[in-house]
Amino acid sequence: MPVVAIVGRPNVGKSTLVNRIIGRREAIVEERPGVTRDRKEVEAEWNGRAFTLVDTGGWLARGSELDEKVSRQSEQAIASADAILLVVDATTGATEDDDRVARILRGATAPVLVVANKVDGESREHLVWDLLRLGLGDPHPVSALHGRGTGDLLDAVVDALPDEVDDAPGDGPGTDGPPVADADGAVAVAIVGRPNVGKSTLFNRLIGEERAVVHDLAGTTRDSVDTVVETDAGPLRFVDTAGMRRRARTSEGAEYYSLVRALQSVDTADVALLVIDATEGITHQDQRLAERVDAAGCPVVLLLNKWERLDAEARKHVTDDVARRLAFVGEAPVLKISALTGKGVDRLLPTLAGTISQYRRRVPTRRVNEVIGAAQAAQPAPHGARVLYATQGATDPPTFTLFTNKDLAPTYLRYLERTLRDAFDLHQTAVKIRVRRRS
Repeated sequence: MPVVAIVGRPNVGKSTLVNRIIGRREAIVEERPGVTRDRKEVEAEWNGRAFTLVDTGGWLARGSELDEKVSRQSEQAIASADAILLVVDATTGATEDDDRVARILRGATAPVLVVANKVDGESREHLVWDLLRLGLGDPHPVSALHGRGTGDLLDAVVDALPDEVDDAPGDGPGTDGPPVADADGAVAVAIVGRPNVGKSTLFNRLIGEERAVVHDLAGTTRDSVDTVVETDAGPLRFVDTAGMRRRARTSEGAEYYSLVRALQSVDTADVALLVIDATEGITHQDQRLAERVDAAGCPVVLLLNKWERLDAEARKHVTDDVARRLAFVGEAPVLKISALTGKGVDRLLPTLAGTISQYRRRVPTRRVNEVIGAAQAAQPAPHGARVLYATQGATDPPTFTLFTNKDLAPTYLRYLERTLRDAFDLHQTAVKIRVRRRS
């Protein structure tokens, strides 16, 4: 799909415009500058024409090291766009930073539309003519907050996009291959963890470009950012999430919504990569996050990041700590990596392929009953309880339904679950057991 980049200096309403165009609150919005930092892509549609909308952080000519990285994200979005929307606050007029952004855009190959935002009524429409001095054509007066003028703006956007190209027959996705999770055929892989453990560094390394802003400041990532990558295991949608910490330490506003988006990403993921700072060991918050991921029902891969900074004694301590404090995640793969240098990251994709395969494994009913029957013969259930029939009712994760004559003791259910895991090689994924008692 064609790409439409929304750019401009901080706090002019870019994210509000994104939410207005797509009709839902996708981008985090707050009444202060600097909330958006990474490039966030969402799908949009107007009058039957679909396109990708790219929300960017505020562009600044000068600022901190973090501001410079955010500005580079905007410049990368400009370079790859098919159309560009320069959002300007009409109530303040064109500032020096607006002039600097316009100077960059005058050299862009893609068409540029100036969006005069915060024109909430006719009394403000005269303010837009001050923006003609940007040298980018007639401004489009809109109110992103109230929706005024956005329809006319979208008409102009669609007219500015390149002509559609019909897909050749046979170019669409085929029917062969593994099952898929998303409409685009990608398996969702959420990268989660506490703030400043290296999630965005790992995300950028996996996708091969700097999509997420990386900085030593904890909490740099505010929203979930995702990119689809073609791999030998099929298309994977890597989702970089904001660092998660206890709600008691999460303030209202952008940080709160960052936490909400991160939890949503976990709930909709097929696999979660839990990134842990190996130099700090397994913290209580790491345990809580692992519990949250485990409760979501998706497989988890534990990544001990910054491994290269540990000596032999510290490595043994962390390894023992994982076995002791994260035992409840079962036999989840544990990889020792350095997201910064790339060491050990090459083992991640093969591990993901195996985990996804187990997550989507389908077992014939005959084999399920054979395994359950052998388990009951080797160790009968107490009090005369018995599984009469068993079947796998679902995948993602593997879910087995047991029809019984009586209630089964929790310890016996754990015995049957362990037997199913061993028989069908399901050690790296969650397994659900449902019991239906026949009257």
